[in-house]
Amino acid sequence: MKKNSIAERLLIGLSFLFLYAPIFVLIAFSFNASKSRTVWTGFSLQWYAELIHDTRIMSALTTTLQVSLIAAAVATVAGTAAAVGFFSLRRRTRSALMTVNNIPLTNADIITGVSLMLLFAFFGGVFGFGRGMGTLLIAHITFDVPYVILSVMPKLRQLDRNLFEAAQDLGATPWQSFWKVVMPELRSGILNGALMAFTMSIDDFVISYFTAGTRVSTLAMEIYAMTRKRISPEINALSTLVFGSVLTLLIVINVRSIRQERAETRRLAALRRDAAVSA
Repeated sequence: MKKNSIAERLLIGLSFLFLYAPIFVLIAFSFNASKSRTVWTGFSLQWYAELIHDTRIMSALTTTLQVSLIAAAVATVAGTAAAVGFFSLRRRTRSALMTVNNIPLTNADIITGVSLMLLFAFFGGVFGFGRGMGTLLIAHITFDVPYVILSVMPKLRQLDRNLFEAAQDLGATPWQSFWKVVMPELRSGILNGALMAFTMSIDDFVISYFTAGTRVSTLAMEIYAMTRKRISPEINALSTLVFGSVLTLLIVINVRSIRQERAETRRLAALRRDAAVSA
């Protein structure tokens, strides 16, 4: 038993080393004083300074953040409304719609990207518009919505169906019942869906590549264009900043989840104590 435990820990350690060692090497060489990717010549922040003054990368970063924020906001509203609508339907209809909702998640990104590109090309020929920021934003909203729906649906299943009607019996309007009773129960799922949509938008390359056109470039597209030439150490600095941002976001999400679980545990314990005193 002890040997198996040691072997499992060793295997897990090697797996993490294989996954994260390249990232740590990339982070280390983002502070290298020279352009060498193999020889450490000294500590320097020059690549971060050059990254900040690189107008192409800063423009791509601005575009990525704009698209990700707008797409996540729209997808969160649309996905939450869709999840509530799905939940109010009959089980068979809801199951069929959830199956349709899961298709973009399991479908290959290249298929989704090419399909959207052909759709935009068709409507562009009919209405006379080209691919750009608008088509890129629509594409991101399209693949973000299913993630929001999947995040909100479990919270709806946990929701007591009688809460909405009870609030109306106490004098609340349907909108007040939904906003003040249902929404607080769904808030964590909505926030998780919004964070997931934002992360997926920042991370996307394939769909953006087919739908952005030639006038707009996201951060992932710009990095791809840079890697086709000689790789600049600016990529190391940029990747380090992205990795640090994602790591910070994950820490915030996990800390928030732990606090919510502890608060829920304390609330249930208080309810049990109150029930015991009443009895």
